[in-house]
Amino acid sequence: MTPEDASKFIAYVLRHAPESIGLRLDAEGWADIDALVSGAVANGRSLARADVVGTVTSGEKTRYELSDDGLRIRALQGHSTPQVKRSFDAVEPPARLFHGTATRFLDAIRMQGLRPGARQHVHLSADVDTAVRVGQRHGRAHVLVVDAGRMHALGHAFHLAENGVWLTEVVLPEFLSEVTAGRPA
Repeated sequence: MTPEDASKFIAYVLRHAPESIGLRLDAEGWADIDALVSGAVANGRSLARADVVGTVTSGEKTRYELSDDGLRIRALQGHSTPQVKRSFDAVEPPARLFHGTATRFLDAIRMQGLRPGARQHVHLSADVDTAVRVGQRHGRAHVLVVDAGRMHALGHAFHLAENGVWLTEVVLPEFLSEVTAGRPA
């Protein structure tokens, strides 16, 4: 399995379908690495402990975390599995955050705002460049500005994941504006 294939497989299992290989996650998303490897192998995947550890240290994005004892792994956010109910401390966000999306989703977002879909949180970026990269994964990128300061003042909770991704439950349309010519409006 290539490192990219291993990362995609691990993301799928840890975020969305641990049961697909008979894996059990705790409420904070932790899985035993040996159980992950043995479940993968039992289901026809060529995965070794070194592949799992390598996913944590490779790539430009930090998606995973190893436990201090090196025996467990978890995805930092992006969970849709009901096994995981990560607890994050509420923190005050910067005045503006950003969300990168594909242009084909803009009409729905303008009407409904940003919703987590199958995930537990809406993911936001602290800078435009990161939001552009996120949006490009789904097609031609478009960046939205989130008035996080006003949302926070009105009681909306924000959380900061260990890898710098900002999380919130929903962003209503009235808190969104658009980036024009590469700069926040």
